[in-house]
Order: sequence, then structure tokens, then C-alpha cells
Amino acid sequence: MKRRERTRQLIELGGLVVKAGLVELTDDDRAVILGLLVEAAAKLRTEDREQALTLWRRRGKRAFAQDAIT
Repeated sequence: MKRRERTRQLIELGGLVVKAGLVELTDDDRAVILGLLVEAAAKLRTEDREQALTLWRRRGKRAFAQDAIT
């Protein structure tokens, strides 16, 4: 991945963290945010992976749709 593409990807991923409300809800505690992400990654390493992905994908699509309305 080229540097410019990687920078764009990182900015977009950071935007998702903000859009999810994690920065506000954690008072910008980056250790907490990282802990949440590590926990999600651990969940994806279990046999419940597909169920978690389905649930999170559905919630994410709803959040994007809600954001488009407002």
C-alpha cells in the first residue's frame, strides 16, 4: 500500500472511531479505545466470528443510514 493510500485509510478509520462516539464516551482515553478494539479482535478469533461480524455489520449499516438522514 502506498503512503498516501495508507494515510487516507488511517484518517478514515479514525473517523469511524469518532463517528461511533468512542472519543466522547471515553473522554479521549486512548488506552480504553485500544482495549475496546483489542477485545473486538479477540472476539473475531473465536468460533463466534461470523455471528459477531453479522451483528456489527448490521449495526454499522444502521449507523451510516442514520447519519445520512441527519
